[in-house]
Amino acid sequence: MGNKQQKNINQSSDWRQKLVRLDNIKISGIGLVAYIIMAVLLVVAIRTHTLPNNMIGAILALVVMGHVFYYIGAKLPIFRSYLGGGSVFTIVTAAVLAASGIIPPDVVKTASGFINTSDFLDLYIVSLIGSSIFRMNRSLILKAAVRFLPVAFLSMAVTFFGVGLVGLLIGEGFSHSVLYVGMPIMAGGVGAGIVPLSGIYAHAFGHPAKVILSQLFPAVIFGNLLAIISAGLVSKIFMTSKNNGHGALLKTNETETKQATEVSLDYMQIGVGLTMSVAFFVLGTLLNKLVPQVNAYAFVILTIVLIKSLGLLPKYYEDSVIMFGQLVVKNMTHALLAGVGLSLLNMKLLMAALSWQFVVLCVSSIIIISLSSAILGKLFGLYPVEAVITAGLANNSMGGTGNVAVLAASDRMNLIAFAQMGNRIGGALILVVAGILVSFMH
Repeated sequence: MGNKQQKNINQSSDWRQKLVRLDNIKISGIGLVAYIIMAVLLVVAIRTHTLPNNMIGAILALVVMGHVFYYIGAKLPIFRSYLGGGSVFTIVTAAVLAASGIIPPDVVKTASGFINTSDFLDLYIVSLIGSSIFRMNRSLILKAAVRFLPVAFLSMAVTFFGVGLVGLLIGEGFSHSVLYVGMPIMAGGVGAGIVPLSGIYAHAFGHPAKVILSQLFPAVIFGNLLAIISAGLVSKIFMTSKNNGHGALLKTNETETKQATEVSLDYMQIGVGLTMSVAFFVLGTLLNKLVPQVNAYAFVILTIVLIKSLGLLPKYYEDSVIMFGQLVVKNMTHALLAGVGLSLLNMKLLMAALSWQFVVLCVSSIIIISLSSAILGKLFGLYPVEAVITAGLANNSMGGTGNVAVLAASDRMNLIAFAQMGNRIGGALILVVAGILVSFMH
């Protein structure tokens, strides 16, 4: 009897050791055993249609899917080396599962509501902007901004004409190529980009805006994917190059990364940082109401840059914003990428638009804006790799979500303020240019 008891004890001990070894495998900080339990819970809730159709259900679904997809993508050789790693794998996998119906429409609706309707994306981006700017060296912020913006705008101008000329060469025509590929990709995403752009086209052409929007959407989707993949490739190919700032945008004796502020976590300050971050967003929204021509995010960035540059905010509050931003970024980036795939990347619409001419034009846009931003960035004293990613590829992405994915693929999340600056202001300029030229280019 004693031997049998001892054998049972040994077997129980072996199982505990195996569980401990499995739980030592971490997926974004969650042990594998705990992760499997949560994944099973999610699958059961989805299959029984009991997943809450609110923020709670969305967070569980997006976090569980986002973390595991990113983990797999970061390990797969081809994706890891050439296709943007975990960022692209997460977005594409989520989109394929949604398009195939493996993830039911009600789950997609829940995730989309959390990302878009509930505006988690706005909270994510404003917290990241505040965190990244307040971590920067005060003396470098304005120096970098005044060099960055000309690089971004000139690169977009070069790309505008470049895409049109490529369109002429392949028989698509200058006007068509610019109107339906060049400008939609650089317009700043969906809500602030191709939606108002479709309205401009509709007014000029006399066609329903909804019909035009469906023609503009594929360029935004495919351009966004290409930008994410390219960002990962550029950061890896030029890893050891002297043109790589490794997260520092401006060439200087005191790099931004070395001067970045590091803070120790404090639970109370994280809550203070949340309040400060949303206050900045509300301020940007109020200023946008006064001057509708300027995007709310442009006001948010400008306000925080001025406050940081002039040293108006006590360090306690700066540290609070940094803490909250880092909390959101480290825990919710993969979830946000999964949400982008589920709710914004329409694979059926994209596949229907994939002609060789369309692919050539989108690839041309990526190549032209990358080369021009690299050259201009070097001339203006920026690191070319960072200039390509922020002034180039971020402007060929899907607005805020695209910026996050591009920077995540290249491991440069600290540059979100510059990516947003170029994307939002540059996107607004595209709309202005479209309003002027559309009647002549029909």
